[in-house]
Amino acid sequence: MKLTSPAFKDGEMVPAKYTADGVDISPPLEISEVPEGVVSFALVMDDPDALAGTWDHWIIWNISQETRKIEEGVAPEGVKGKNSWGTLNYGGPAPPKGIHRYIFRVYALDKKLDLKEGADKSELERAMKGHIIGQAVLNSKYTR
Repeated sequence: MKLTSPAFKDGEMVPAKYTADGVDISPPLEISEVPEGVVSFALVMDDPDALAGTWDHWIIWNISQETRKIEEGVAPEGVKGKNSWGTLNYGGPAPPKGIHRYIFRVYALDKKLDLKEGADKSELERAMKGHIIGQAVLNSKYTR
């Protein structure tokens, strides 16, 4: 499975447009080479370099198995999880200092998850356990 973006390549800097210094909208994403048997997708974006530990920027699950493109500034239809700011929406990169990594992960799942809106990433990870049939990562970075 692959996760790419037409806005930046794997390992590149996230354009400022998609950060707290810009318009702070989610970048466009594309999912390809999807494995057989996918029932739904989950999407997570986090910053493992945050001073307080990994900072969760975007969490959504029960995304349709037919999804292959996620448009710029538009959350895919699904159930929204709570990010580290305590909101249910995308929050773009906003590192206080230095270069931080921002990792987008998409998980192909063999079922829809019975998890309520507002669950956090640890709850999502527990719910996905044993149901991940594929995953892909898109690495990016940003500094102010």
